[in-house]
Amino acid sequence: MPDVIRNRRIEDDAYTVVTLDEGETPETVTLPPGPLLVPLAVWRARRSELPAGTGVWLAGDEDPAGIADDLAALPVIAVHFPKFADGRGYSVATLLRTRYGYRGELRAIGDVLRDQFNYLARCGFDALQPREGRYTRAQLEAAIAGLDDFTEPYQASAAVPNPLFRRVRRVA
Repeated sequence: MPDVIRNRRIEDDAYTVVTLDEGETPETVTLPPGPLLVPLAVWRARRSELPAGTGVWLAGDEDPAGIADDLAALPVIAVHFPKFADGRGYSVATLLRTRYGYRGELRAIGDVLRDQFNYLARCGFDALQPREGRYTRAQLEAAIAGLDDFTEPYQASAAVPNPLFRRVRRVA
């Protein structure tokens, strides 16, 4: 089972991330047993046959408005980062947390690098899943400790809604 960092702890992950291989369609992809994270297209095409507890993953170019009405039924929403330089997933996460009020598990999957963990958490991710085999357990432990490197961010974010000047009381 792949490792996932969930709420600053390393855990084995029971979810299987379903992807579409070349030639497969959302209607024809084989769904394995167990908890699943399915692409948005599979969710839309086969929602009625998916087991309870199924989560959805979004690509960076997919609008979270497409699942806004289903958020209460989704225990997990993942956002896929195809490469570390693709920052669209940060915006998707921020929209899910701020505009749509999603309170379930929000997971970053794909090319998720440890030097991005702090920024991902600030955008609202509470679960991080780097590619399997990318980091050792010791490297992941060190990365978790690094989440506390910046204790007081200046800017507002999904995790800290007010900027520093609104959080600090200054004496005249």
